[in-house]
Amino acid sequence: MVKILVADTIHEDGVKALREFADVEVATGLTPSKLLERIKECEVLVVRSATKVTKELIEAGKQLEVIARAGVGLDNIDAKEAEARGIKVLNAPEAPTVAVAELVLAHMLAWARHLPRADSGMKAGKWEKEQLMGSELRGKTIGIVGTGRIGQEVGYRAKAFSMNLLAYDTTQRPEFAEQTGAKYVDIGTLFRKSDFVTLHVPLVPKTKHMVGKRELDLMKPTAVLINTSRGGVVDEGALAEALRTGKIAGACLDVYELEPPRGSPLLKLPNVVLTPHLGASTREAQRDAAIIISQKIKEALTT
Repeated sequence: MVKILVADTIHEDGVKALREFADVEVATGLTPSKLLERIKECEVLVVRSATKVTKELIEAGKQLEVIARAGVGLDNIDAKEAEARGIKVLNAPEAPTVAVAELVLAHMLAWARHLPRADSGMKAGKWEKEQLMGSELRGKTIGIVGTGRIGQEVGYRAKAFSMNLLAYDTTQRPEFAEQTGAKYVDIGTLFRKSDFVTLHVPLVPKTKHMVGKRELDLMKPTAVLINTSRGGVVDEGALAEALRTGKIAGACLDVYELEPPRGSPLLKLPNVVLTPHLGASTREAQRDAAIIISQKIKEALTT
């Protein structure tokens, strides 16, 4: 029977599905040295984000056929090394689509209605009603950079809030535009005209720091940047400067170039709403990721 090592915590339903066709060992929190030992006898390695699947680990896995991440990216996997050795690399990018899209809306609402300050103020015994005049999402323009699964789901929800939609992507999706009223424009126009800019692109060499000083300078002084994709997509130094100088009004961030972002100037700025990479952190998304990856592993082993 195929031996599967689950090195990071995944939803129990995913483990149950794996056990229907394989011998599964769940061993989380292993030290690198212990992981190197355990991997020698496994055909499949399942991880999330905590375990780093390095070249050394892949070399030790002489029997490895599949490396699977129960999540979106492959940032923690040396995919090139794996593929060079004929090992299939799988992930489940579809799983957290709704969770991330809902987080984007939560960030926009938190910003528009000053929820972080209102909450902390109330707990400190303050009643800052007059100081916390907010604004509505209705009638505002949201610019969606990247209209893949998550970008589209954000668009459908923004339409429900009666927002105007601008979109930028190298691949345009006419059906999405027709259903939401989104208008595809060049990226400069999107940054100039949007009240909220939300990023939904993978971190690849082409997108590294795709939002820097030039793009931030194009934005309205009342605009807000939202990033729930990958931290490296944004030049955080340029963003911190834009926030300090009032080039833009604010930012809502769930991802950072360095995680946790210890020492980042963003942590001390009052005009940011920050969350600790919670995009996929819903029970539903984690269950979906585990179930989807178990199905993909089964298919990969039988084809």
